[in-house]
Amino acid sequence: MAGRAQSFGTMAEAYERFRPGYPVELFDRVTAYMGSRPRTALEIGAGTGKATRLFARRGVVVTATEPDAAMRAELRKHVPPGVRTLRAAFEDVRPGETYGLVYAAAALHWTDPEGRWSRMAALLEPGGVFACFGGSVRLADPAVDEAVRAARARFLETDEVPSPDGTPPEDEMQWPGTELGRSEWFTDVRQSVIRRRLTMSDADYAGHLSTVSAYLVLPPPEREQVFGRIRQVLPRTVEIVADITVHLARRCHER
Repeated sequence: MAGRAQSFGTMAEAYERFRPGYPVELFDRVTAYMGSRPRTALEIGAGTGKATRLFARRGVVVTATEPDAAMRAELRKHVPPGVRTLRAAFEDVRPGETYGLVYAAAALHWTDPEGRWSRMAALLEPGGVFACFGGSVRLADPAVDEAVRAARARFLETDEVPSPDGTPPEDEMQWPGTELGRSEWFTDVRQSVIRRRLTMSDADYAGHLSTVSAYLVLPPPEREQVFGRIRQVLPRTVEIVADITVHLARRCHER
């Protein structure tokens, strides 16, 4: 997992180009849970700033952390003025300043589980909110999906990131809601899903796969082969399912 977590910098520009952004509905869902728009927010693992822009452009003062230098450089190209960017992993952010909202967009699973929730709580104002959101991108057509699975099988059994706490995918509450529900630091844990279907070209879908960690850690010759095989079985245009699973929780006042 550590190797996969550190693999993205080489593809920072592709990550910005091919990864889907986040819809306004996500911002509305977070603020509805909070009861108002947060004044300040800390983002964990901001990447190239897909989620940073969503919040910053709606008046939230965002501090965006990103440990990879190349990703942070790409991030700084795209965020609005006023966003503070820090080259830091979540574990390196020192307690002191607190925020009304701390959030992670498709990045929390790369953080160290040891002391994760006590560190998170220390960064939040009493009653502040933690938000986590993300989800895999998959092909909507089962036949095309199976063809891609077969094309990559020699190189990869799966390109998914496994659940950090082993929660089966069929369980109603998924990670990190499972951990949040057990944590003494958080309460009022909620999970919801924003449904999305998007259409992209075969080239753009292959470009998206080029930013997925399971492919990034393959040796370059194998990576070229697997992408060549996948492109051969893709139609010119593909429909993808890009649902966003949202987890929200509130820091306990008494902690």
